[in-house]
Amino acid sequence: MGPYSLNFDFRDIFLSPKLGLSGKKIWVFVRGNILGFSSYWILTYLALTVEGRDLMTSVGSHGLYPILFGTKMQWYSWVIYWLGIIFWLGIILLSSTAVSRITLKQIKGNDFFSGKDGWKYSKKHMSSILLTPLALILIITFFVIFASFIGLISSIPFLGKILFVVPYVVYFFGSVFTIYTAIVFIVSMLFTPSIVGVYEEDTIGAVFNSYSITLGHAWRLVLYHLILLPLVFLSVEIMSWFWMNGMGFVNFVFGSDWFLGNDLHLLSSYASSIVFTPIIETIPSIKEAVTNFMGFSYTLPKVFPYVFESIPTRMSGIETIFSLLLAVSYFIIGLSILSFGLSILSVGHTIMFIIFKKRGEDDNLLSRVDEDEIEDDYIPNFETNEDNTENFDLSR
Repeated sequence: MGPYSLNFDFRDIFLSPKLGLSGKKIWVFVRGNILGFSSYWILTYLALTVEGRDLMTSVGSHGLYPILFGTKMQWYSWVIYWLGIIFWLGIILLSSTAVSRITLKQIKGNDFFSGKDGWKYSKKHMSSILLTPLALILIITFFVIFASFIGLISSIPFLGKILFVVPYVVYFFGSVFTIYTAIVFIVSMLFTPSIVGVYEEDTIGAVFNSYSITLGHAWRLVLYHLILLPLVFLSVEIMSWFWMNGMGFVNFVFGSDWFLGNDLHLLSSYASSIVFTPIIETIPSIKEAVTNFMGFSYTLPKVFPYVFESIPTRMSGIETIFSLLLAVSYFIIGLSILSFGLSILSVGHTIMFIIFKKRGEDDNLLSRVDEDEIEDDYIPNFETNEDNTENFDLSR
């Protein structure tokens, strides 16, 4: 497929579901989420184990998706738990950068840039991707510590009141900048993968671009996300419909008396109780909240609905093993739906960043020669002088 012709306005956002529906992009996020979720899961139960709680009891209580907010734990257990969350977020940022790079290549007409190439690029620029949000956190932390220090000095009788009243304007603008930086931090979490993946920026450049986007394109950020987020929601809903009806069709065929019959329902019920039951308990309320916010409701027809049955009371050892293997497949299927949504978000933010650079600086990133193209085009030109000594010209 040839290069895409962008309009560099809101119309380009509608390309996000089409470009996001890509096997290699979804697989990039599936791989990243498997690694991130596994680390989160292990560290979460490690935090509970450090608390002195029995591992099997904890697994039975919290299940496949442990969330510890609201649980009473020591500070060191919270540190372990938050390390799992931060690691997962870091993996998602790396995955999003890889997808952003793939999207750039695809828009420019290069459909042969693989997921492996995207991961290679993401690992090469890992420091810029991960240090950009950290740099903004350090900026916010500095101002908070400085404000705390001033507050401590202000407690000094008489002198403290003078140190508070006289330079109050400085404190005011410092607080405004801190709030603004907190907003920039949120923007950086969304756009750092695109900034690094498309513009090949380092940490300082990514921080600068995060401030620039927040200040110079605030109304576009709001407008474009009002377009992108409903597209993500509807696309994920449609994929979920196909995935769940596909699973229902499999159970319809293989669950007949001619094939596996009741054995399939036994395995499927136990596997779905592990993977899907905790999600089914929360998804309808989220969906209702989103549809109410958007001002409409809908119901998709069910052709081969997947039936969630009660957990079987008695299963043999071999049946339990087969059910757990089936649960792994169910988990990957569910994870692919989440990864599809993340893929659309990543593509949408990549397109947004391209629009921002074009609209704000008249910089067309699609005509810009990136580092991969420089490496591909680099061919030394060798020349021979009259004295038969070889010189080489490094110009391309």
